[in-house]
Amino acid sequence: MSKLVEKGIKRIEWASKDMKVLQLIKKHFEKRKPLKRVRIGMCMHLTTETANLALTLKAGGAEVYLTASNPLTIQDDVVAALNHHYGIETYGYRGEDTEEYYKNIKKVLDHKLDVVIDDGADLIAELHKNYIEKAKNLAGALEETTTGVIRLRAMAKEGKLLFPVIAVNDAYTKHMFDNRYGTGQSTIDGILRATNKLLAGTNFVVIGYGWCGKGIAMRARGLGAKVIVCEVDAIKALEAKMEGYDVMPLKEAAKIGDIFVTVTGNKNVIDEEHIDLMKDGAILANSGHFNVEINLSYLEEIAEMKETPRENVTSYHLKDGRVINVLGEGRLVNLVAAEGHPSSVMDMSFANQALSVEYLINNKGALKPDVYKVPDFIDYEVAKIKLETMGVEIDELTEEQREYLNSWEFGTE
Repeated sequence: MSKLVEKGIKRIEWASKDMKVLQLIKKHFEKRKPLKRVRIGMCMHLTTETANLALTLKAGGAEVYLTASNPLTIQDDVVAALNHHYGIETYGYRGEDTEEYYKNIKKVLDHKLDVVIDDGADLIAELHKNYIEKAKNLAGALEETTTGVIRLRAMAKEGKLLFPVIAVNDAYTKHMFDNRYGTGQSTIDGILRATNKLLAGTNFVVIGYGWCGKGIAMRARGLGAKVIVCEVDAIKALEAKMEGYDVMPLKEAAKIGDIFVTVTGNKNVIDEEHIDLMKDGAILANSGHFNVEINLSYLEEIAEMKETPRENVTSYHLKDGRVINVLGEGRLVNLVAAEGHPSSVMDMSFANQALSVEYLINNKGALKPDVYKVPDFIDYEVAKIKLETMGVEIDELTEEQREYLNSWEFGTE
């Protein structure tokens, strides 16, 4: 057995110890085989946590084919272990170019699939562009991340979506925990590993105050940074202000920020006008899904030279003497420069994935092409099991309380 395979096995097993909900589902799947002969294509970050999801689906009887949703978030030891020890066809290697990335997506789609699981919707988009007949025969798909859900809702709105998609990202036990606590911790982890900077006393700019932005802002403040939030949504901006953060337009924040993190799912959020205002030594990072949130083309255009002073740091030396530092080539800093979310929080996200696959198979033909939320019974079951694995008990309503909540007749007594 090669050292790479052995390392992958050890890391996958280590992650499994913190994924107790998924392991319980895996045991149930092994007994019931609800996914027998179901063929599943996955396009996700190739991490130890994803490996545990794939192994859970395989335990349920599925044939699983796996590729990466980001060229720089591939863990080569995980790929080696899945291919050569666990018997799951996995395509990709860290640092593959864009052409190879899409070739590997096509390798997954060359199989006859029943369900696809996506992270960013690249696989689903490719299905709709070049595999129309295969798309029509799917039971459905799952989408893991905010960016992907945005794309898929746009497709559904235009009437172009060919099968039902469950937005796993929108499950309460996903976005309220994975996005907030997972992204919050892992983004800071990635920034610190890449730069070894002290956050205390810095002006830390969070661009986008969704669940991911909330988590990052909370963790940066906890490390002593002065957090500035930039938003286009008045309600989210108001919430950030009420949480005690400074809120201002990015043009103003650009002048004083030391570290900037984008988490919006949009394009050129940090644009020319902002880069021109930044001070020497500014650090730019992205925790949104695609590497489009920072206008890297403009930096390439105005830089006299660039260098890599540390792994995962690209320093752009500008003509006016300033240096702007970009982390992880503008890709997901938490996965490029670190290891992504902790296994214990991915446990809930991937438990939703596993149970939602079974739901799609059981409801094949009953759901029209559209984007659906994770059924509430799955969401609450995941939360209930998670509490149990943490040794936490909660109260239950009495019969009298249930009756009171379901009646309109009771009032002031």
